[in-house]
Amino acid sequence: MKLLVIVSSLDLTQPFSATPAWWQLLKGLYEIGVDVVATPYQGPAIETPWWQAAPNPAKREGDLFKTMRDGWQRVAGFRQTQASGQQVETENLSDRAVRRAAQTIIAPRWRRHVDRLLDKHPDIDAVIMITVPLNHLTGLAQHITERHHRPVFFYDGDVPASLPNFRGFATGFRIYQGADPAEYTAFLSNSLGGSEGLRELGARAVHTLYYGADPDLFAPLDTAQDIDLFFYGHGREYRAGWIDALLRDASLARPDLRFAVRGTNLGDLGHVEELPYLSFSKLREYACRSKINLVITRKAHASVAASSSSRPFELAALGACMVCSPYAGIDTWFEPEKELIIVNSGEEALERYDWLLRHDAARRTIGRSARERVLKEHTFRHRAQQLVDIISGYL
Repeated sequence: MKLLVIVSSLDLTQPFSATPAWWQLLKGLYEIGVDVVATPYQGPAIETPWWQAAPNPAKREGDLFKTMRDGWQRVAGFRQTQASGQQVETENLSDRAVRRAAQTIIAPRWRRHVDRLLDKHPDIDAVIMITVPLNHLTGLAQHITERHHRPVFFYDGDVPASLPNFRGFATGFRIYQGADPAEYTAFLSNSLGGSEGLRELGARAVHTLYYGADPDLFAPLDTAQDIDLFFYGHGREYRAGWIDALLRDASLARPDLRFAVRGTNLGDLGHVEELPYLSFSKLREYACRSKINLVITRKAHASVAASSSSRPFELAALGACMVCSPYAGIDTWFEPEKELIIVNSGEEALERYDWLLRHDAARRTIGRSARERVLKEHTFRHRAQQLVDIISGYL
């Protein structure tokens, strides 16, 4: 099978949190024998051993739009503070302006670009768009289907937060206003519970494709564990209460323990130590040096059944002992009490922290069990095969 993948970004230096997951998924496709041509919607094309890169046909315009949009939000006051956790009621003026400009200027360039790629690669079987703002490219999927007779799939990896009823993140695009989901052959969603929302928007078919982890990339390190509890994440948006309960308040209650975080815009964290970002490998080291790793999931994902996010799979692949805030459907992927721990209050968290830190063997057993589950069911090679199986049903 050969696929053309239009992906939100391939640039790991940019603040698109899912980009590492898309690298792993494309690598997984390579590992099962799929030929991939990847072209980014934002930023530069990046060649790797696992895919052939095609240029971004509107990189300059995309960079300009991003700069203008960010500046407009700062000046006009539309940008939400990370701490508030309130939903954005509708598209703001900058969103509408960017969408109209994208449909007028960028979308025609993408149609010509895709035409050239499909003419150059007549053996491409299908086209997949991954978390690009589909209301910027309205009509492209229909154009591909009518002119090139290829199925076109859209993978939304931000469900349910991306859906209009959740109104997106304050810091991100709202991608469905002005879009036509019915022009796609089928949708892929990271969320089982959010699938119905996609159907209500007009998607003709919806398939669930969860996140996962590359167990070679997220391999455990044999290192001393000198950090008691660690959290890696960016922003308080939609999870401020649990960040305060599991980190700030717990660190104040237990000043004898070493709490640490790596992230930005997490607010006042009391006695929690902020670790510097040095490299991806350093993040892996931080997680492996920590006796307990916290999973604090944003409310949108945590409240809608089986809405997958990357962090639990990554930490499990590292063999980490995970303590999690409530997360609807996490038992879809991991068995509570055996492969991770769920706490329902700050008080319960303190009790579980104390027990786990006093029982080293039990804590390490939880981490090993979580990694075994990933190796058995949740690698990105598994996800790549599931994706191929879905696409094959439409060929």
